[in-house]
Order: sequence, then structure tokens, then C-alpha cells
Amino acid sequence: MTDRSVNPEPLALRPREAAAMLGLSARTLWSLTARGAIPSFKVGRATLYSVQALREWVQSQSNTQTA
Repeated sequence: MTDRSVNPEPLALRPREAAAMLGLSARTLWSLTARGAIPSFKVGRATLYSVQALREWVQSQSNTQTA
């Protein structure tokens, strides 16, 4: 059994964290965000990226590339 209470996985990431997770530069992430090409949402003035939505987006991109 794993104990996620010590270091739970976040539900959403800030831009720098999301860029690092995806292996992108922050500038590329902002470009994709501005075009609406990558899922994001706002909480107040902060732009956040759902970890689950990013995983699904990566999967859809790999499916598009192989199709």
C-alpha cells in the first residue's frame, strides 16, 4: 500500500511545473495556451493546468502522430 498523504500528487500545476512535466519551455507552453491548443483554466489571475487533462492531451497528441 502506498502512502500518498506524505507527498500527494497535485491535481493542477502552475505553468513552470506543467512545462517541466511536459518537457517544454515555458515560452512554448504559453504559446500553446494562448492558441487554446493545450487545456488550462484560470483561478483568479493564475493559469493552472490539470494533471489529468495534460496526461489526456499528451495521449491524444501521440494518437494523432501515429494515425
